[in-house]
Amino acid sequence: MDVLLIDDDTIGVFLTERLLKREGFTDSIASLPSAEEALAFLQNAEPHQLPHVIFLDLNMPLMDGWEFLEALRPLENRLLGRCHIYILTSSLAHTDLARIKQFPLVDGLINKPLDAAQIQAVRAQVDAALSAGQEVPTRPDRRP
Repeated sequence: MDVLLIDDDTIGVFLTERLLKREGFTDSIASLPSAEEALAFLQNAEPHQLPHVIFLDLNMPLMDGWEFLEALRPLENRLLGRCHIYILTSSLAHTDLARIKQFPLVDGLINKPLDAAQIQAVRAQVDAALSAGQEVPTRPDRRP
């Protein structure tokens, strides 16, 4: 399973990559430090280059996670069912839970730091969706 990690925090990226590998989630992780770089990658990627899972930090300079999701809207048809986005945040707010419902590509919101139980929950959702050829089934609050 291919993963794209979008986060400007180098220590957070290191820890998340290490945890994803240790838990057997994936060995294929691409990390980009900005939403702009990630958007350019997704706009230009061939279908076979698209990641299965995107972990997206909300709080980044220049273009934040919400702006990134807005910029992805023209790509929704191409990405739905293929790319499953999980927002990573250290400041969970009820407004964030409501706001993610506006974005069909977002399959969940996860509190930082990411832990093994959260990774296994995401893995189960994505595996089920990929084997069924569908979007990731989500709970009403869309949190794994």
